[in-house]
Amino acid sequence: MKKNILMRTNFLVCLIIVAGFLGTAILSYRTNYSASLQSIEQVSDLTSEGIYYQMTSTFAKPVNVSLTMANDSLLRDFLSEEAGHLDDSDYTETLQGFLSGYRDKYGYDSVFLVSTATGRYYNFNGLDRVLTQGNPENDWYYNLLESGLDYSMNVDNDEVEGAQNEVTVFVNCQIKDHDGTVMGVVGVGLRIDNLQEMLLDYERDYGVGVYLIDEEGRIEISSRYSGYEQRSLFELRHYDARARQEVLGWRQEESPNRFWTSDLDGKPRSNYIVSRFLPELDWHLVVERDTAALVADLNRQMRLTVLIISVIVAGILVVITRVIRSFNRQIVALAQSIEQERRTIFEQATGQLFENIYELDITHNRAANEETERYFESLGAPAGTPFDKALQIIAQKQIKEEYREGYIGTFCPQNVIRAYESGEETLRYEFMITRDGLTYYWMRITARLVHLDSDNSLHMLTYRQNIEPEKQQEQRLQLLALTDEMTGLLTKSATQRRIEKLLYDRPGELFAFFIFDIDNFKQANDLFGHAFGDGVIKEFTQVIRSHFRSGDVLGRIGGDEFVAFLSIPEERFAADKVKALSRDLDRSYACGGKSWHISASIGVAFAPRDGRDFASLYQNADAALYQTKARGKNGFTLYESAH
Repeated sequence: MKKNILMRTNFLVCLIIVAGFLGTAILSYRTNYSASLQSIEQVSDLTSEGIYYQMTSTFAKPVNVSLTMANDSLLRDFLSEEAGHLDDSDYTETLQGFLSGYRDKYGYDSVFLVSTATGRYYNFNGLDRVLTQGNPENDWYYNLLESGLDYSMNVDNDEVEGAQNEVTVFVNCQIKDHDGTVMGVVGVGLRIDNLQEMLLDYERDYGVGVYLIDEEGRIEISSRYSGYEQRSLFELRHYDARARQEVLGWRQEESPNRFWTSDLDGKPRSNYIVSRFLPELDWHLVVERDTAALVADLNRQMRLTVLIISVIVAGILVVITRVIRSFNRQIVALAQSIEQERRTIFEQATGQLFENIYELDITHNRAANEETERYFESLGAPAGTPFDKALQIIAQKQIKEEYREGYIGTFCPQNVIRAYESGEETLRYEFMITRDGLTYYWMRITARLVHLDSDNSLHMLTYRQNIEPEKQQEQRLQLLALTDEMTGLLTKSATQRRIEKLLYDRPGELFAFFIFDIDNFKQANDLFGHAFGDGVIKEFTQVIRSHFRSGDVLGRIGGDEFVAFLSIPEERFAADKVKALSRDLDRSYACGGKSWHISASIGVAFAPRDGRDFASLYQNADAALYQTKARGKNGFTLYESAH
């Protein structure tokens, strides 16, 4: 009887233990699976953000350089004179020198020019070939002419002699004359292998797949493929139709599109995809993470757990009390081990990208771990200080005054809870911070909001990232986009926008529009080379600067063509200024034992009399300038005296 009772007791205890262990294993499996998916999402989001900003900065300069070349009046003059120099080797060598100068100056792999009139393809080696319609290798050129776009980008093999057909990213810009007629296409090329190596590093470090695709879904750049192979991402990865629509339909700048997708075999949540749109390239950045390896690893863990349970249950039949205690210890240890492993993996992945990582328990208004608690204490917050109070202490001691209110408002518990309830999972704030109380630098805090089912609490993981280099690069790119690199004057597009804004903001006010052209500038380049010519332009620019005020608009709108725009009390003021300018610009320039005489042809128009927009003023001032040239150059003409 006792034996039967013991057997029933052992059986019942074993049954309860088996049921408890199986339930724990399944719950642990689901919890670990859910946490791993969150980790995949967060690491993929951060990876796409890093690649996005790196690609944007990589392509900004070649686009700007190509646009500068396209607006160079010297290049327009070459193209307009080409018909009379088809067999002239000196002409070709001069053009070769022009392209080589840009290639040497900026270090690009290719610099080229195509003449619309003859189809001739020039590069830094001279005349390379003649483009003909119908040849698939020339489709990029004819597609750009038909598109109406100012510039485009394409990935192709470089057919230039000596380039070994290397796959290259080309920036192609249209050259137009004063009437808007396309005269040719000019641009630069960058080898794709460095970009592929960068993407491969991301794939190795974070276990993701990275692709840059065009509007048709073709891969332009990845670690294995380029636009030269014409491979479709959606055929390669077997994504469903929804994934294609989500990726190619997303065109919001700087904002990512995140989603889970199933493959053509119908497996749910098999891939996590983050897509971004790069408007400068008209491409889409796709970062994907396949969960197949994760599921396989979790299944292995599940099978191992079942095996361990079977062995332990067999031992319980012999020593029931000892096994029960052992089970209790193992359950606690297993749960803690899984949670610690998850945190360790995630912190290692994100720690490579960010300066500091802290965890807050928002629901209970406190630090969630010892590291965060120690950080609060290091800033003067006593142990046990509530999070909202510690937040104010940090703001007072470290954050620059004008950013304190926004910092507290973004991360205070009430706003965090409100943001999570409205569907937000990420908070971000950029501000200036100090360590020594004297010098400040830029910091970005990215906060991920995570709900923990274990205690029904909302946690916030904050990642502190030093973005001072990023901010400095952003300021340099903004300055580069607005100013001419050689002279420091505004670019043509920036000049036009500045003038249009002044005309709009101050209607009826009297303005003078000056246009300058260096006389016979091509002669200086031909006789003494482009380096000497650059010196002439810098000398010319210094003289112009000395005659205008800091608030006047000064711009370089072509290779040797400049514009000034300023408010004047009366037209006589402009007449006196242009007279003094013409005298001062009539000078000699010497460098390296070489000397050349500088002079300028100048045209002046007045707003609102001669026009109320940039185009009208430019046209009328240009007409006055050509009146000056017709009289023998080295002088000036006011628009009213030209008619």
